[in-house]
Amino acid sequence: MPCHNPYFTPEERTFTNFWIGLWSVLCFASTFATVSTFLIDMERFKYPERPIIFLSACYLLVSAGYLVRLIAGHEKVACSREHDLEHIHYETTGPALCTLVFLLIYFFGMASSIWWVILSLTWFLAAGMKWGNEAIAGYSQYFHLAAWLVPSIKSIAVLALSSVDGDPVAGICYVGNQNLDNLRGFVLAPLVIYLFIGSMFLLAGFVSLFRIRSVIKQGGTKTDKLEKLMIRIGIFSVLYTVPATIVVACFFYEQHNRQGWEAQPRRPDYAVFMLKYFMCLVVGITSGVWIWSGKTLESWRAFCTRCCWGSKATGGSMYSDVSTGLTWRSGTASSVSYPKQMPLSQV
Repeated sequence: MPCHNPYFTPEERTFTNFWIGLWSVLCFASTFATVSTFLIDMERFKYPERPIIFLSACYLLVSAGYLVRLIAGHEKVACSREHDLEHIHYETTGPALCTLVFLLIYFFGMASSIWWVILSLTWFLAAGMKWGNEAIAGYSQYFHLAAWLVPSIKSIAVLALSSVDGDPVAGICYVGNQNLDNLRGFVLAPLVIYLFIGSMFLLAGFVSLFRIRSVIKQGGTKTDKLEKLMIRIGIFSVLYTVPATIVVACFFYEQHNRQGWEAQPRRPDYAVFMLKYFMCLVVGITSGVWIWSGKTLESWRAFCTRCCWGSKATGGSMYSDVSTGLTWRSGTASSVSYPKQMPLSQV
């Protein structure tokens, strides 16, 4: 295959660079804000909502992979030059820039899918099984083990089999761009499995939530905060399910028609590819919706106060110590030597 997809025009290639660059920057900005908010106020994000933070961190690094391709260029990441001809990478484990982009996009992309399954699971445990935050947090080590170990095994397998190849449309390095078996085994099958399992937990959580609401109405107990938390997690899970389903559908379209594109001069649907790249990044943008609240403003205000005014507040304690040592006689201060820096109001 040539370095650039021969089915698309130069104008469409230019728009592809703009399209992927735009959503990569927006995804990076949104996920960076989410992760930064978590780092300055970790106690605010507890289970069952904490997997959203790790999911956002994964999309932060996925967008970083696209930004590396945007900065380095299509040819340097996805293409090789031999005999003055450029062609797409095929069944390789290098060069280093190609491998870096592959690891950022594939490893953390698969890890984000597992974190969404964990989010759906914790949401079901909280809504359906009525587990508390501490009970769910007690299994956090197993959540991390699953979320990082499974993508690691798959990434190592891809590299060991030299199955990394270039994407002639987006200019990234991934797996399954040239080999349909690799696309089905390393991309389509895992995504379908994760989507199915997460959707089952999501559906079970919704059923349990409706039952809890009926019990609450009969008992008259107020659980407003719990309901708001469950509804927000449910909305976020749905916002993930729709893009994930569309991405799977785009991959199915690609694997079903690729042999026909190669055998016949038949043009692929350009819009399907643009939709796929958009949906691969939009979840990182929607993850920022979780922190758009007044609590986030308060967290950042408190953080800025600690950073910017902490030293000044410490320095101001000197004057209060001096002022408390004053003795007053008949409404006037006794003969005391005041520091030159003391404000007149404190005297």
